[in-house]
Amino acid sequence: MSSEEPRSRLTRRVFPHGQDPDPRFTLANERTFLSWIRTSLAFIGGGIAVEAFTAEIFPAATRTVLSLILLMIGFLLAAGACFRWFRVESAMRHRRSLPVPLIVPLVSLASALGAAGLMLVIARVL
Repeated sequence: MSSEEPRSRLTRRVFPHGQDPDPRFTLANERTFLSWIRTSLAFIGGGIAVEAFTAEIFPAATRTVLSLILLMIGFLLAAGACFRWFRVESAMRHRRSLPVPLIVPLVSLASALGAAGLMLVIARVL
């Protein structure tokens, strides 16, 4: 590595252009990424819990559908977190405005619909 190019080879491959942002901003971007990953893991854990522990509450088909929905949301959140991290990091390196967080309204909508669906299922069961 020469003194003219202090960036690692991986960084140069992933982000070939632009300048390194202030490390505080990069670390904040990583913390946000990890927050989304924690949320993703919570949805995945919820999907596993619904399948494993609600046999007495829900019929098998309902349980499977709820579990798959929660697992899919968790998967989409993890994938979205990765793309979001990359887009924000790229914008910072090119001194552009940060991208609009499309993942936030999608997660909010999915959570609200999931909660409403769960309430309807529970109301019929009880």
